[in-house]
Amino acid sequence: MKKWTFQDRIIAPSLLAADFGRVRDETSRAINSGGDWLHLDVMDGHFVDNISFGPAMIQAVHETNDIFLDVHLMITRPDHFLPRFVEAGADMITVHVEPESDHDVSKTLAAIRAAGCQAGLALNPATPFEEVEPYLDQIDLLLVMTVVPGFGGQSFMAEVMSKVKSAVALREKSGLSYHIQVDGGVGISTAKTAANAGANVMVAGSSTFSAEDMGAAIQAIREA
Repeated sequence: MKKWTFQDRIIAPSLLAADFGRVRDETSRAINSGGDWLHLDVMDGHFVDNISFGPAMIQAVHETNDIFLDVHLMITRPDHFLPRFVEAGADMITVHVEPESDHDVSKTLAAIRAAGCQAGLALNPATPFEEVEPYLDQIDLLLVMTVVPGFGGQSFMAEVMSKVKSAVALREKSGLSYHIQVDGGVGISTAKTAANAGANVMVAGSSTFSAEDMGAAIQAIREA
């Protein structure tokens, strides 16, 4: 599998926007349309007010398709559930920094890497950037949420681009190499806004899976 760097422009279609009755076909469609990663939002109804899917879905996608699986755990106690997602075939596992997720962030990130996965850390729009600063040397990806997590189809919050810019500045200052990902309301115009701020991984749900031509939509976001 390709070795991705933060200098790559990466488009990660979000399975949350796919037709769950045709998951295998939808994943293949994302791959054939030019998607680089597949973003999988795991929601437990506790950390966020919605329920999506669990390790069985990640395993089903892993067993039927070959694409980098970017698993975003919007759940309480991700440290407890972590082994199940590793076993299911995740390539990247992202956990949240907020206290409501109820885990030791450093220990969880270390456990993700020890299991052979890349480690990501996410922060919600209302969470100050300072909350993730102590962990930036322990991650492969920083996810800056551009909507309030839990539901698809929300509008992009441009005001959080200040966090993306701060992440870029600290990455350069510290000589680090983590990706910067944005998730929520990403389309052609908002991808341009995020890229200009310094993000290189665009999670795109409705703008890709619901597009009339998914390949054209992914290419347009990449070029933006």
